[in-house]
Amino acid sequence: MPNLPSFANVAIRANGLVLPQSMPFDTWQLLGRQVLSASESMSWWIGDWLVFGEHTYGNRYEEAIAQTSLDYQTLRNYAWIAKKFPMSRRRDALSLGHHSEVAALTEAEQDAWLNRAERFGWSRNDLRRKLRAARNASLPQAKARPIQSVKLEISEEQHLRWSSAAERMKCSVDDWIVRVLDSASNGDSLASAS
Repeated sequence: MPNLPSFANVAIRANGLVLPQSMPFDTWQLLGRQVLSASESMSWWIGDWLVFGEHTYGNRYEEAIAQTSLDYQTLRNYAWIAKKFPMSRRRDALSLGHHSEVAALTEAEQDAWLNRAERFGWSRNDLRRKLRAARNASLPQAKARPIQSVKLEISEEQHLRWSSAAERMKCSVDDWIVRVLDSASNGDSLASAS
């Protein structure tokens, strides 16, 4: 159970909160902030739990994660982000999603972008847009014909998985996507592109 401060007559159960009808509004707000904070922390906690299990128990850790109700890829992503960011580098004011956006960058770049996100109060989506704009600004512009743009809407899990593949190829997610699509259009195996 999350370690929430004690609230009079509030019962924390595995399947919900029991709240008193007489709870004042400001107490309800404070409780909400605590619950949301615990919710944000859960992804980190799961990631750290998995990293510890993998390191300590090797193959037996796979048995443990098979017993969870979460998707394998989600668990893998949590562990990947937890490995990329030791606690000393995590930003309490930023979500695991913020950290996942910059995970494929160098540590110095990660820190610079996380500093900006923290300083300016960017949401994860704001950070994603700023990163994309910075990447696009650094790409050489084609002179012969305009660059075509494609908008993809993907899940956070897909983004984390694709970021991991891009990192293995030491390129941005955008470049990885282009390489995979070019490889597929040439009839090459997709596996060789990742």
